[in-house]
Amino acid sequence: MKYKKLTQEQIIISLDRLTRFKNTKEKYIRVFSDIILSNLIEPKYKKNDVLNLSPQNLKDLAEEIFNGSLEIKTTDFSINKTLYDYENSIFVNDDYTKILLDNRLNYFEALNFLKKEIPVNLKWLQSLKNNENNLKQIRESHYLKYPIEKVILVEGLTEEILLPAFSKFLGYDFYQKGIQVIGAGGKNQVVKMYYRLINELRIPIFLLLDKDAEENIRQVMPKLRKIDKIHLVSCGEFEDLLPKSLIIKTLNTHFANFNTVCNKDLVDGVPEVENLENIFKTKGLHEFKKADFAKMVRDNISERTDVSTEIAEIIEEISENYKTLDTKICSC
Repeated sequence: MKYKKLTQEQIIISLDRLTRFKNTKEKYIRVFSDIILSNLIEPKYKKNDVLNLSPQNLKDLAEEIFNGSLEIKTTDFSINKTLYDYENSIFVNDDYTKILLDNRLNYFEALNFLKKEIPVNLKWLQSLKNNENNLKQIRESHYLKYPIEKVILVEGLTEEILLPAFSKFLGYDFYQKGIQVIGAGGKNQVVKMYYRLINELRIPIFLLLDKDAEENIRQVMPKLRKIDKIHLVSCGEFEDLLPKSLIIKTLNTHFANFNTVCNKDLVDGVPEVENLENIFKTKGLHEFKKADFAKMVRDNISERTDVSTEIAEIIEEISENYKTLDTKICSC
């Protein structure tokens, strides 16, 4: 077999993709296939050839190229065992996937290429090299998020950005507690993603949905696992849970040199997104975008009054252990 060595950048990318919170089978096939297609010279494989390889051959080829690209000084494969056990504890993996997981990639030597500024999954991987065996203790001590223990499934970017911020302010840090927030892109997508995830994940899922998703909840309820929970926002959408004082503080801090916003600009009984769109339009500000506004709000959470009662309730529900079926649906 003839191949060109992986570059340092390719090694880092491979490590990153293999340790993200993604479906195990998908990420391993992708990484192993990329290694083979990009670096194997002889024999030459096309994409379909690689995808049709047995899991053992796919693993063996990728493993030889990966390790052949390193200067091998140690043959410690304890990290591999840890990752094997972790992936199988989080995901429902078939025999094909377990073969890919049971590899001898030399993580110890590959980790030497990591840079100072790396994503949290690689910081966690680096900690495994240091023989820190209590994974939960590592996560809580260094705020590494991994191993993941719970998934929060939300509709959009606003919740994805602000839930961790509010929770951290209240003393429940998602990175410390192993919480993964996933924005599905709408209430219908939340349902579709939940149906997929309950067949893939062994860990609890918390669903947060806007008030108009009552019909979606009725669809989910027959398949809701005992370890999972649902919270339906009491009125409107997540933006409607933000205290008006926080919205005003955020806008006046961000646009201090342009305009001033006051209570009368946030009309009672009108959805806050509609109020915000009107404020941005009438005051000559740039176009209102939910994600950008959420980041502005995140930067202005500074006192307990910035957290509404219902947001605090949601954080409390997320922090609870998932021992029994406990679905909370609020009403206005």
